[in-house]
Amino acid sequence: MRAFLAPLAFAIFSITGGTLLADVITLEGGDEIRGDVVSQDNAHLWIRVGSQVIKVQRSQVIEHEMTAQEEGGQTVRRFLFHVDDDPTELSIEQQANLVKPSVIKVQTPAGLGSGVIINEDGYAITNAHVIQGETNLRATIWLPVEGGKTRRTTLEDVEIVAVNNHLDLALLKFTHPDGEAFPYSPLEWDEGIMVGQPVFAIGNPLGLEQTTSDGVVSTTQRNFQGLTYIQTNTAINPGNSGGPLFNTRGEVIGITNMGILAGEGLNFAIPTRYVKDFIRNREAFTYDTKNPNSGHNYHVPPARKNTGVADELKN
Repeated sequence: MRAFLAPLAFAIFSITGGTLLADVITLEGGDEIRGDVVSQDNAHLWIRVGSQVIKVQRSQVIEHEMTAQEEGGQTVRRFLFHVDDDPTELSIEQQANLVKPSVIKVQTPAGLGSGVIINEDGYAITNAHVIQGETNLRATIWLPVEGGKTRRTTLEDVEIVAVNNHLDLALLKFTHPDGEAFPYSPLEWDEGIMVGQPVFAIGNPLGLEQTTSDGVVSTTQRNFQGLTYIQTNTAINPGNSGGPLFNTRGEVIGITNMGILAGEGLNFAIPTRYVKDFIRNREAFTYDTKNPNSGHNYHVPPARKNTGVADELKN
């Protein structure tokens, strides 16, 4: 921790590097609309289809994702995260039991943090500072088994997909040991958080695995170095970094990343809107050990000791 988510089809595509992109909106009854979401509010989506704009009620939408149609004809998901436009409001106790399997522990030789799985294929979000300068990662996951229990499993092969140091976010990828789908948590649909609303965090503070803490949103727009953060009094400690902050609908509303150690109940999370933007534009932050902008910090070289002109200038 730093100190301080068929039958009817219309289509419009944009072409980028031989790939055709489109929003895919699945409606009740199985109908799909493929187009470009140009605007949205809490009640409606406006989708451009050809030369027309279609207005769709959110209540009719059961899934919204971006797909890419590759030149070979294979359709793949472009947006790796899921959203739920009609989530169920439950108590923190009930929601915590549902979403816990999506929360992971991330370990490096230098320390540990938390993370959250965002889709069934094993993509997960954590903080960039959790994995900073490290390539040997391990992820501990809790897989659901019969009887409502979980099976603790450690994965040794963890891929770093993308890193954004400015946002303090990293995208990881791992493979299910049994070849099955991973449990995941959706990202917040409408980003409608409010001051005073109840929230809860799940993570691994000080290595204490699967710890749940709750509180409220203290403010939604706390500014640090040009970025806005969610401030919360939810208990967050070293080891929580990179873990999810949930609302009572089971949506990830933020990624916990820092707290003010000298204060009490002064903790912060990266809002979901930044997380979504990072995932959508992950190609720009693709991890590469040879690229100094891809997650590695390079130390400033020591100053050269010189008794000549440099010392004269100092005087």
